[in-house]
Amino acid sequence: MKDEILRVQNEALAMIHAANDERSLDEARVVSLGKKGSLTALSMAMKDVPKEQKVEIGQLLNGARAAITASLEEKQLALQNITDRASVAGIDATLPARALHTGGLHPLTLLRERAVGILRRMGFALADGPEIEDEFHCFDALNTPADHPARNVKDTFYFDSGKLLRTHTSSVQVRMMEKTIPPLRIIAPGTAYRRDEIDSTHLSAFHQLEGLYVDRDVSLPDLKGTLEAFLRELFGAQTAVRFRPHFFPFTEPSFEIDVKLEVKGQAPRWIEVAGCGMVDPAVFEAVCQSRGDRKYDPEQVTGFAFGMGLERLAMIQWGIRDIRLLIENDVRFLRQFA
Repeated sequence: MKDEILRVQNEALAMIHAANDERSLDEARVVSLGKKGSLTALSMAMKDVPKEQKVEIGQLLNGARAAITASLEEKQLALQNITDRASVAGIDATLPARALHTGGLHPLTLLRERAVGILRRMGFALADGPEIEDEFHCFDALNTPADHPARNVKDTFYFDSGKLLRTHTSSVQVRMMEKTIPPLRIIAPGTAYRRDEIDSTHLSAFHQLEGLYVDRDVSLPDLKGTLEAFLRELFGAQTAVRFRPHFFPFTEPSFEIDVKLEVKGQAPRWIEVAGCGMVDPAVFEAVCQSRGDRKYDPEQVTGFAFGMGLERLAMIQWGIRDIRLLIENDVRFLRQFA
């Protein structure tokens, strides 16, 4: 048995040494260590070895297996080194490498993530809704009458089915009130669509960030303080912010918010960035009717809502003169933000 073990070991080592590729090396492994291999057969024969020889024979078998395994690993490494050297043969290692062009996030993505992060820290949760909407969620529930200009086909993208591309993400506010009881504090970033003529401050497809806070005793100072804190956290403590009285069907009182845009080489100017106001009781009544309960009874809850254009915020953040730069995919412009 001892002589047989040594013979098998020597034959296996010789096959491994002679192997010149992966296939022949694997054959050497199977012949010696495979299920039907010679060393495996000797291991199976251990049951017939006299008891007084089992320890010695077992040690010889383990030693042979270890020697064969080590030789296989060493040969495997040697063959791999040969393959690696062949794969780079003829390559000029002194040739300068090609420049790697790094990518980056779009400025609107950067702005959205920062704005959402600020509002999340202020207690607002993220919400989402469909971009193809029905008139109830986009207009009726938001107290927008049938003759309102926003509902005209000249201002809004309608489908033959009667549905439309949402003109604002305020529709998400309605959907969230339908399925959530107060208190409710959400923000809804997303795309909106209007038949606006594209110019230096308007796009037909743009990005909004809407917010809604509903609870007992929510007041106008809560709205003003929230938005001033947000805008100054976003643009800096010295940011000039003004509220102008305005009209929106779904809020009363309502305001537009302007931030002073300062671009190098140009005179400072006010630019509208958001609309806001206290939620109109008619909106709460429409939600109650849709829900079939009085969870949003305007006699019991109040709230404020706001919506801001992310493109406008980006213009102020980086002093961008023309909103169209954000959609033209000019690498020279976008590279500034990478």
